[in-house]
Amino acid sequence: MEFPEHLRYTKEHEWVAAEGSRARVGITDYAQDALGDIVYVQLPEGGTTVAAMAVCAEVESTKSVSDIYAPVSGTIADVNAALADAPEKINDAPYGDGWMFEVEMSEPSEVERLLDAAAYRRLVEEQ
Repeated sequence: MEFPEHLRYTKEHEWVAAEGSRARVGITDYAQDALGDIVYVQLPEGGTTVAAMAVCAEVESTKSVSDIYAPVSGTIADVNAALADAPEKINDAPYGDGWMFEVEMSEPSEVERLLDAAAYRRLVEEQ
């Protein structure tokens, strides 16, 4: 199980890679493993305004359908369109080609409220 140190995490198992006012978002290695084979992804549309911890996307696996939460507030600046034809990229590379969307953050300080890798690792170990 991977817990990249440079990322921040939510208790709902999303990860955030923040750079400047942009945040790239995906689901964690733990989440993709728990879901099983991902077969469909519904991503937010570019330009959509999202609020921190509000549902903004959905993944469907062979086991269940799960909501994806926006870890930070802002506007959807980009989506990983490749997931429409290859949702399995989330299983194959959750921290790489399996990223889901990017947010132009309205409140970049929200990233500081998220879990660091050590705190997220502890959360996962407790579950």
